[in-house]
Amino acid sequence: MRRYRFGPFAAVAAALYVAAVAACGVIAWTTGDPAPLRVVVGAGWDTEFVPYTWWVELLLVAAGVLQGWAYWQVLRGRPAGPAALNDRPVRLLRVALYVGIAWTLVYRLPIPYAWWSGLPGDLLELAVIWLFFMVLAGALPRWLRLLGLVAGTVNVCAESAATVLYGLGQYEIGGYLTPYRLGNLVYLLWLVPVLAGQARDPRWSRGTVRMGLAWAMLSLLSYGGHSFISFGGGNVDHDLVLLMVMATLGVLGTAWQARSAHELGSPPVPPPAPAAGVAPARAWPLAAVAVALPLIPAAVNLAGGMPVWTGPRGLVDDLFHGYVGYPATVLWVVVDVLVGVGAPAVLILLAVVRRTRTLLRVTMSILVIAAAAGVVSVLTTEREPDWQLIPETTGQRLALYPDGLFTPGENGEIAFGLSPLWYSAALAASAVLLLLLYAAPPAARLRHHLLATALATSAALCLLPAADQSRGPVTTAQDCSPRDPWDADGVPVEPVPPTGPRAFICAVREQKALAFADTTPDQVLLGHGRRLCGAYTRDDPRELARLRAAEGVSVRDLSGVLAGICPAANATVAAQVAAQEREYEEFAAEERRKCDATPRHRPLIPPARAQRLAEPEWPEAGLDLYDEGPSGGKGTSVGPVEVAPGHVAIWTHSDYHVCVTLETYTRRPPVETKGWDHVVEVGFENRSGEMRFMDGLSGTELPDLSLNGRKGHYRIRVHMAWFPWKGEADGTQRLLIMAYPGRGDKAVVHHKPAKDR
Repeated sequence: MRRYRFGPFAAVAAALYVAAVAACGVIAWTTGDPAPLRVVVGAGWDTEFVPYTWWVELLLVAAGVLQGWAYWQVLRGRPAGPAALNDRPVRLLRVALYVGIAWTLVYRLPIPYAWWSGLPGDLLELAVIWLFFMVLAGALPRWLRLLGLVAGTVNVCAESAATVLYGLGQYEIGGYLTPYRLGNLVYLLWLVPVLAGQARDPRWSRGTVRMGLAWAMLSLLSYGGHSFISFGGGNVDHDLVLLMVMATLGVLGTAWQARSAHELGSPPVPPPAPAAGVAPARAWPLAAVAVALPLIPAAVNLAGGMPVWTGPRGLVDDLFHGYVGYPATVLWVVVDVLVGVGAPAVLILLAVVRRTRTLLRVTMSILVIAAAAGVVSVLTTEREPDWQLIPETTGQRLALYPDGLFTPGENGEIAFGLSPLWYSAALAASAVLLLLLYAAPPAARLRHHLLATALATSAALCLLPAADQSRGPVTTAQDCSPRDPWDADGVPVEPVPPTGPRAFICAVREQKALAFADTTPDQVLLGHGRRLCGAYTRDDPRELARLRAAEGVSVRDLSGVLAGICPAANATVAAQVAAQEREYEEFAAEERRKCDATPRHRPLIPPARAQRLAEPEWPEAGLDLYDEGPSGGKGTSVGPVEVAPGHVAIWTHSDYHVCVTLETYTRRPPVETKGWDHVVEVGFENRSGEMRFMDGLSGTELPDLSLNGRKGHYRIRVHMAWFPWKGEADGTQRLLIMAYPGRGDKAVVHHKPAKDR
């Protein structure tokens, strides 16, 4: 193990920092106060902006551990031993890198910053860019160093100019200097050549280069507006979780700078003797199978006219289209198309032909990552993702794909090709074949590879008891509620209620009747439900008490939930429904008897049409009559009637039924007040040729009152009275509505009670 100049001090400082983070995490979890943790780890994460949540604090603790590791990398100094005799550019580069790291840490101090406070950091970055150009003179060709120099200089100048313009309020002009679509691409045109030079230069170790590659990958994923010495990795997405993850991983940039400076301070360490770099040749049939496997799902997809792998679906695609820089989004679409047409077969063929250990490891890693991405995409695919709800968002999401490839259908659905699971199976199988054919011998396997394999095997063994259960489908609460249950092919229909096992699953999902996660497979819910059904059927008080104490479930109260899978519960529910129906029928029959007992109206002159409704009505918000044309304006209330232009409302008591009689006359009928509490007459202009009183809440709609569809002005006379039944409180309401052609809008009260009932 290598020793470092300030290694003990760095280890103690990092350990103290991690201990402080852990203590603050315990305080946050036990007291619910995350302020100390956020001051130590994530300056600026105010509780008003990010309320306390246990998993947020867990991420902050993990971020603190990573920061402690980064502080150890920064503080440990160069490797112990004699110092290197460096020339002036190398010494200046070390100084610039160290000053840049110190400037980074200044940003963590709780002090106010002016808009120009980032300009000194830009000058430091510019100095580092030019010094790297000189230091890497012997490791890179001149044209590549010039490319990095120009790109880095342009990037810093654009960032500095944008900072000045933003400070002066010229936001629109500043946006042109740092366009969103470029992201960190210009910065990467400097960083990647530097990493290539470090890989060729013996003064830097492979660990430093790998850390720089991780930093480059993070920069590719990040939005534009990169700052070279920003501890948090520059501007990132404002989404909470991703912002925290990106800011945490941003310490890789600081650690890379520190290691780059440290290793320049010591003489180069000769690299170890290279091991056998080429795997022995194997029989061609299995290798050919490994090459051909990714082509099988690609051929099926291409035969159906679908040249992509996953398409715009799933969590991975959401990540690249909503939370990373635009260049990374373009790169993802390119990868999507390449995998879709079978390009992994070319990579596998190259690895089989060359058989270098590095290429084989990289190929197998890429295949495994791609297989995992396909599985995640399938498991996180939504039937109706949010981005499809807005046409503009849909257009932006599909803009990078060929025109017409993912055109939404009439109902908004997008047709995809073969499931990515087939690609995942093919890619994983190819990776396994490569491992079996070209696995390194035990002597050539690195210790950290063995450690990773042992940990992965142990984790797999720990998960075997749960992994032997097939996950099966997961019905969500949204699946139980149709998208538009009242409209199928333009015809209003009522959805068919679920029955059997689906009724049970939907009851659990929608009512949260059982304490299961939303991602619990349906078969697990059914198994638990059948166990509860057995307890419900046995109805053993002791067993029910044990379930209530152990699981917090009152089985007797779950009859409605269990009815779909439990005959005993279904019988209980059926009996309850039958009892409710009998009670309602008795209630409805009683209301009909009340209306039958009310005195029939005997017109004094023959009406053109008279209707005594056989069934009592039960409006919830009175009865309203509307007409075409302008309505509204000032209304007039006369007793139980309110009239306004284009509108007549009759107020009834929502707790009682109404016995309705409708009469239409060709001329004005005589006024009748005997036996009525209210008699009110108003005017109404009928433009549509139809007059129907209705109540939208209860669905009540009375027959047409117009005179054979006649348009024009009508007079409407409303008679209302209370009809007692077995006592005053159990009565019902009587309503007689007369309509006849006549002019005048004046509201006339022919009769009203001496006092309100």
